[in-house]
Amino acid sequence: MATEVQPDVEQQPTDIVTPPSRTDRAKAAFAVQRSHAGARIKDWLATADLDDAETFQLADRRKQAKHDEKVTQQQRSVAEAYGRFTHAKVSGASGGGLAALGGRVAAEESKLAALQNTVIPPATEREANSVRHGKKAGRAAILAAGGLATLPATGAAIEQAANGQPILLAVLGTAAGYGWYLVSRPFVAGQPAPAPLIPEQLATRVDMTKPELQPGQREFNAPPPPALTVEELDQALRNIGEVKKGEQIQILAVPQRDKDGNTTVVFDLPPRTTVANLKKKIAELAGALGRDAAMVDIEKVGSEVRTSLWLTDTDAFETTRPSPLIKNPSQIDAWKDGVPVAWNKRGIAIRLAINNQSFLIAGMTRSGKGVGASNLVVGAAFDPRINLRIVAGKNNGEWDPYAKTGVASTYFKPSPERLLALLKGLLADKDRREADLGKLGKSKMVGPVIEQVGGLEVVVIDELATYTRPGKRLREEILEALIELSAVAAGAGILLVLITQYPEADVIPGALALNCGARWAMRVENGQQSNAILGGGQAGAGRDASKFDPPRPGFGWLVNPFAGVTDLARSFDLDEDERGEITTLLEKAAKIRKGAGRLAGQWDDPIEKHLLNATGLSSAAGGPKRDGIPGRNVLNHTAEQKHQLACCGEALAAMEQLGRDVAQLEEMAQIIGGITGDELGKALRAAGAGGVVKIVIEGRGRVNGYQKADIAEALALLEGN
Repeated sequence: MATEVQPDVEQQPTDIVTPPSRTDRAKAAFAVQRSHAGARIKDWLATADLDDAETFQLADRRKQAKHDEKVTQQQRSVAEAYGRFTHAKVSGASGGGLAALGGRVAAEESKLAALQNTVIPPATEREANSVRHGKKAGRAAILAAGGLATLPATGAAIEQAANGQPILLAVLGTAAGYGWYLVSRPFVAGQPAPAPLIPEQLATRVDMTKPELQPGQREFNAPPPPALTVEELDQALRNIGEVKKGEQIQILAVPQRDKDGNTTVVFDLPPRTTVANLKKKIAELAGALGRDAAMVDIEKVGSEVRTSLWLTDTDAFETTRPSPLIKNPSQIDAWKDGVPVAWNKRGIAIRLAINNQSFLIAGMTRSGKGVGASNLVVGAAFDPRINLRIVAGKNNGEWDPYAKTGVASTYFKPSPERLLALLKGLLADKDRREADLGKLGKSKMVGPVIEQVGGLEVVVIDELATYTRPGKRLREEILEALIELSAVAAGAGILLVLITQYPEADVIPGALALNCGARWAMRVENGQQSNAILGGGQAGAGRDASKFDPPRPGFGWLVNPFAGVTDLARSFDLDEDERGEITTLLEKAAKIRKGAGRLAGQWDDPIEKHLLNATGLSSAAGGPKRDGIPGRNVLNHTAEQKHQLACCGEALAAMEQLGRDVAQLEEMAQIIGGITGDELGKALRAAGAGGVVKIVIEGRGRVNGYQKADIAEALALLEGN
């Protein structure tokens, strides 16, 4: 069978497919990327990257920050209330006004303590949702800031907006290139977009001391428990007999513990007793509360029964503290602001004003009374209006730095005769001061007229018993003058600082001790000595300087008339023998005084002029050698003496120029110039160098002239050497 052969026919395609161009492929890929970026930004704006645990932690931190701000504001309120109370107390405000201010301090402190001890509860679901909504709003604002004035909230609109690469990159904190790859890669729900790193995150340090938190676990630091409960306080008061059967205390401010570990509670005692009675039992109360008396403080803040009880867990007096003047040795106003001398049981610095009150500082050997006195006197040196008159009770060099720096207007070592002359000069000056005050229209010394009257006279008598113990020479006359000065001279600006290690009635008569408004009783042997310092009956009222346990240098009962309180205080540590701190401070004080023209010798001192006239010797700045030994007046030379000093010095210089130890008057006068030989001879004779003597000069033989040794001796005498 034959096969039919078909002719060749060209095959035509039914459909022609054109491959996509490079531009089309790029558009298609970019559309996919835009969809991924749009999905990712929708997820980010919905805060899907924040899990519940993280949201709750953010809510917790927000609550804590708000609470911390409240605490800060309340601390300002406490400081303001305490400042007003302190100012009113120092200014002598009335009892009612002071009580109201004290009550406000207690109330503000109670509010602060309550805030500091408030337990911040964990965030609620509602608060966590608020944080999440806030995050959403914040992220939407960031997106808007990236380039859109307004941004619709619908998903389609967000997706459409996300198609703009610059906007998305601005939101996510990335840049073109690799950044676009990060945000446009395939999106899986729940996968967060790369967020910008903040510098604080990069600088965050890992705290290796904290245990690692489990997922969903939140950190919680509970405040320390109160140091005192109402029940414990009530039982302690009953144990010491201040609250009896059938009586109750009324709590006005519950015990609250501050961040420093101190607890304050305000309450009313039963009407049968008073705050004053409770203060007498402060040692017993401290024991009942398991503390030392130095850890408990009691103040009356209103009526006679309203009590503010403060207690702490640490003893503020256990370790020494340096004087604030060491850190800030600047001029002070001792009249208005006082000088820093000690700190109290609350750790607050005590400043004693040198203002219309005399001072008594007493205690047995090694009790620290010298350091306490040094704080007061060194502080006084920083007020150039104060004229320091220092009378030592020993022949050692304890007070020498005051003379060597020129701070002491008067300084001498034991001399009953000179002390009596000083006291008589001060009594005479009192009359002059009172007359000057009268001319100024003042009945007593006030701050604005201190300089016009001649400054404040502060007379420091160390080891008072050296002059006032029975059998001492001129004892009766000295005591009589001291008692009179302490009684009537304070208003004229003449104050005493009496220091003794024998606080006995025959050393410090009651008439003298009671005229010293500021009294500091450091460790003594018995309650009788303590009463001699603080006043009769004080030992029975709980203020007994013989019962310090343990005794500490500089620690004692301080009667502070300027604050109206008697409290425990410890003097700042101020050392001379090992660290030379007193000399260092006095050198700085001397610069202040020199600038004010009040160093010894810079001003016309009526007291030293009186002593010079009465005794023929000067004790200005400790005498000619500045060692407390009176001698010739070398700080206040007359015009004639100054001329004699100059002539002696120039004559010695002329001999040095001539190259020999002898010289004639004429040749020395010729070298000096401006003076004749006769005038030079007259000055040398008046200075104590004597007249001319026979001398031998090479080439001239024996002639009349002076020897170097005679002139040098006269110069030394004039200079006090």
